[in-house]
Amino acid sequence: MTLPSANWQQIFVNVNIATMTQGGTSYAAIEDGAMAVSEGKIVWLGNKENLPEHDASQLTIIDGQGKWLTPGLIDCHTHIVYGGHRANEFEMRLQGASYEDIANNGGGIVSTVKATRSASEDELYVSAYQRLSALHNEGVTSIEIKSGYGLDLDSEIKMLKVANRLSENLPVTVRKTFLGAHALPLEYKDDAEGYIQLVTEQMIPEIARKNLADAVDVFCEGIGFSYAQTERVFQAAKAHNIRVKVHAEQLSDLGGTELAAKYNALSSDHLEFLSTAGVKAMQESGMVAVLLPGAFYFLRETKLPPIDLLRENNVRIAIASDANPGSSPINSIQLMLNMACTLFRLTPTEALAGVTCNAARALGIDDKVGELNVGMDADIAIWDIEQPAQLCYQFGVNPLLALYKQGQKVI
Repeated sequence: MTLPSANWQQIFVNVNIATMTQGGTSYAAIEDGAMAVSEGKIVWLGNKENLPEHDASQLTIIDGQGKWLTPGLIDCHTHIVYGGHRANEFEMRLQGASYEDIANNGGGIVSTVKATRSASEDELYVSAYQRLSALHNEGVTSIEIKSGYGLDLDSEIKMLKVANRLSENLPVTVRKTFLGAHALPLEYKDDAEGYIQLVTEQMIPEIARKNLADAVDVFCEGIGFSYAQTERVFQAAKAHNIRVKVHAEQLSDLGGTELAAKYNALSSDHLEFLSTAGVKAMQESGMVAVLLPGAFYFLRETKLPPIDLLRENNVRIAIASDANPGSSPINSIQLMLNMACTLFRLTPTEALAGVTCNAARALGIDDKVGELNVGMDADIAIWDIEQPAQLCYQFGVNPLLALYKQGQKVI
């Protein structure tokens, strides 16, 4: 319900507003608009000519000078807490080694596990803070951070605690996802069943008890975990009232997306090999398809996700950085907007929805953020652009003029 103007605290005037209230079918733009904020919430927005009478002396007026407002951006799939780097594997791939070759020879995720386990919580925090700051400076006000580079209980908890510290020290909403089923640690190299037992019977119960995660994720893939093992993790998450997500259909089609749909998953992510049946399952369950153009680019993939099929079935599409040390060491949400259009042929409208309203839905926070509407958090980005498509068109010059988190200016 619109709050009376006597209770307003801020008004944005002389602005164009991409409200993103229509799920990517349009910008739902209000040109020559205005927006009122009170106690961190949007309480009115519309055309400036319809702005109710108000006492300007009692509130803060922000003159947007004809610039564009969007919701604060959302990066809904990242792995930014980790130790070390994998530049050596980057070089190996350029010499002909595949992602699978590297993983099967002790590299990949396992090498990052070693570095992450040996790093202190403070060391992990310092490096992750730099990565999150880079994203925040490009307009990100909400983010998902996954664990998955510890692969033992203490190290996974350490990663999730670092994610929580980041939320306390940067004006960014952090959603934490437990990805214990990311890969097999060396101590379980030949015992996948034993490791899944550890994840389901010890890790998830303890993480739930400590309230450290908002969701549970699984890498359902030939070099990850099987359909049956994935379901065991989902069952454990359900038993502890934690929502699920899935890394699926990146390298093959194991049916992980269809399985996740049965467990009311928030999203399925990657999806290059997603089948028609998987798309239908997503549509029926309301799951979000999270596409990761950074990994597609960095791994030099050629198999595109079934974007036309997703469109035809009205599956919402989100875009994320997948920021991680091995397959997408990219900490730029603006670059993802450009790549979503150039590599995946999304329209600029779809791409922007992918990092606003649809990304919010992929994290289960679409009742608070992701669009500009009455009752939503006042997470607002102001851009020095003449039209929203410019956010996808150009990369390398940051057009962010100002950023607000719950009505407070943070950039």
